[in-house]
Amino acid sequence: MLGISLVDLLGSVHREISVYGSGGFTSYKLPRLCEQLVTWADQGIGRVKMKVGREPLRDPERVSAARKAIGPDVELFVDANGAYSRKQALALAFKYAEADITWFEEPVSSDDLEGLRIMRNRAPAAQHIAAGEYGYDSIYFRRMIEAGAVDVLHAEASRCAGVSGFLRVSALCEAHCIPLSAHCCPALHLHLCCAAPRAIHLEYFHDHVRIERMLFDGACTPANGQLKPDRSRPGMGLELKRSDAAKFRA
Repeated sequence: MLGISLVDLLGSVHREISVYGSGGFTSYKLPRLCEQLVTWADQGIGRVKMKVGREPLRDPERVSAARKAIGPDVELFVDANGAYSRKQALALAFKYAEADITWFEEPVSSDDLEGLRIMRNRAPAAQHIAAGEYGYDSIYFRRMIEAGAVDVLHAEASRCAGVSGFLRVSALCEAHCIPLSAHCCPALHLHLCCAAPRAIHLEYFHDHVRIERMLFDGACTPANGQLKPDRSRPGMGLELKRSDAAKFRA
């Protein structure tokens, strides 16, 4: 209605925001896993994330192969989606330290706040414990912060009440000096993260990137690992490719 970008409406804090390439699914064989992570690294994205937890006994081998493929200069994140037990997660955290893992997402269930706190307190200091993607209101995030459960709070606007809900999470992070990272949906979160003082990066998720490029004009592409909003376009800068989307109508 105002003809301005969302970030200009909210108030810009960052001109651009870092991304991390995210995929590395447990269904991938090692060559496919390594190929995907290396592709992001070759594009100048300095952080990449892979999934773990489906076969815990094989996870150290997969993580080691990923580290070898991307080299020492790219950060490697792992996401267990809450698949590990507390003891299992803690043991693997030290195993993953051999591959210089700097982000351990949902090592245990996000409902297990005590387990997350144990991980935060006892895992190698270089590993940031992250969770919060299932949060739907500010009380959920406040409890997670007050429990000392995370080093980085993870939030997704499509679950936590949209733009205004995400901004409330941002305010909690600012009040408690907790970094904020956006979960999935890069086109949805680009303007929001650029308006969030504690935002450090957003997830450049493989499946969502593919869909955004397929169905929307205005979906941004990273340059040197950064996404920059197009402030010449109104709102989030997106426009549905109606002719391309028509074939998917029921």
